[in-house]
Amino acid sequence: MYKNYELEILYKDEYIVVINKPSGLLVHKSIIDRHEIFYAMKILRDQIGQWVFPIHRLDKPTSGVLLFTLDKESAKLMSEQFKTHSVIKKYIAVVRGYIDESGIINHPITQKLDKIADKNSTQKEPQEALTFYKLLDKVELPHSVGKYDKTRYSLVELLPQTGRKHQLRRHMKHLSHHILGDTKYGRGEHNKMIRKNYSCNRLLLHAISLTFTHPYSGKRIKVDAKYDDIFLSIFKSFKWDLK
Repeated sequence: MYKNYELEILYKDEYIVVINKPSGLLVHKSIIDRHEIFYAMKILRDQIGQWVFPIHRLDKPTSGVLLFTLDKESAKLMSEQFKTHSVIKKYIAVVRGYIDESGIINHPITQKLDKIADKNSTQKEPQEALTFYKLLDKVELPHSVGKYDKTRYSLVELLPQTGRKHQLRRHMKHLSHHILGDTKYGRGEHNKMIRKNYSCNRLLLHAISLTFTHPYSGKRIKVDAKYDDIFLSIFKSFKWDLK
């Protein structure tokens, strides 16, 4: 799928490059997905002819804004911004049910150790995890799922204030507003429905924008990432206005 593939570059200068990562692509090589030979770090490196340093990550099924630096010093400076939470990360998700107009999810997350990647690690204490959310739109559909004759879904803006692994997916599960297409934390009957009726085979979670301070100029930069065709198809089917 990714042979001769070119990533969409959203921003680039001599220190930083930002891409729109497609759903299904790993950020970097992983022993968990050792069969995968394509990952964003390698594709981007080959595409621009420079070594790149990943500063944060997106889950494999999540799409959207992903930032790399082009040297170690810039990587150090940008990593510090993520650690001090001065970077604004905005996501868009489609979730199960009608969610409240807005709210704060303050729910600690226990790191789930992987049998392969974390075999030599010890279990950590629950870590603070904070997410702001806002309802953007909602829909009721004439599809029977489980005991209900119709289904309801919400379009949500998510602003994570911490960067825990799978934070948004686990926080939405905590509220029982599982993200559609989530095969790990979601609801299988809803995932099956959107695959069958809307040809949606991906997690409906997209990193729509990233706002950061340039490490050298001090300029505040906001980078936006467009939705892919599947997301756009869902918006059209659900009659949601992109504006």
